[in-house]
Amino acid sequence: MEVINYLLGYENLKIYQNTDMFNFSLDSVLLPNFVTLSKKTKKILDIGSGNAVIPIILSTKTNALIDAVEIQKEVYELGVKSIKLNKLEDRINLYNEDIKDFYKNSETDVYDTITCNPPFFKKVETSNVNESIYKTIARHEVMLNLDDIMKIAKKLLKNNGNIAIVHRTDRLIDIIETMRKYNIEPKKIRFIYPKVNTESNIVLVEGTKNGKSGLKILNPLISHNENDEYTDELKEYFTE
Repeated sequence: MEVINYLLGYENLKIYQNTDMFNFSLDSVLLPNFVTLSKKTKKILDIGSGNAVIPIILSTKTNALIDAVEIQKEVYELGVKSIKLNKLEDRINLYNEDIKDFYKNSETDVYDTITCNPPFFKKVETSNVNESIYKTIARHEVMLNLDDIMKIAKKLLKNNGNIAIVHRTDRLIDIIETMRKYNIEPKKIRFIYPKVNTESNIVLVEGTKNGKSGLKILNPLISHNENDEYTDELKEYFTE
């Protein structure tokens, strides 16, 4: 069922969602609040945009032009509606395309920044794949994996441009190894914890194309307090 929701604490932003598909989650709020943006950031690419929640949040933080790519037509159409609803057609270009084709047809060194909330789980024969094709593509590396993402970033990022992704903490070594394979130097990491005294389940990682070595580990972020409510720090992400 298709519904319109307010985008969390963003009073002036709304998002189209479909309860039968994979709706956006906390990951999509964490990433645009983590990625490094500056006045020099003029052009951004968001890979696997879903219903365009990350580009829409990014539009509140930068004046950059944002290109976004989503392979699933029905999800893409939700994103188009959300962009129009928020009057962001002049800021966000959403493409219904396989990012692998988009990348092949693009020039090199185009973007200052890339963001991606990729599928978390490796696709193996024993994977518990969800029966919904929408959720399967969103969660499992059936159409896009870390190697694909970093290969794309190597071509499309400008020199010293940055890519930021949100992922499962247990994939951190894979992320770092794959970044370095494509000359993307990990520069910033933040671990997310569901509660105090728990293990990290989400990690945010940013790397720089042809960047110098030197990694910062940011302060941990606790997402929920003992009453299962969002922590004060996280609530700050839900405002413009």
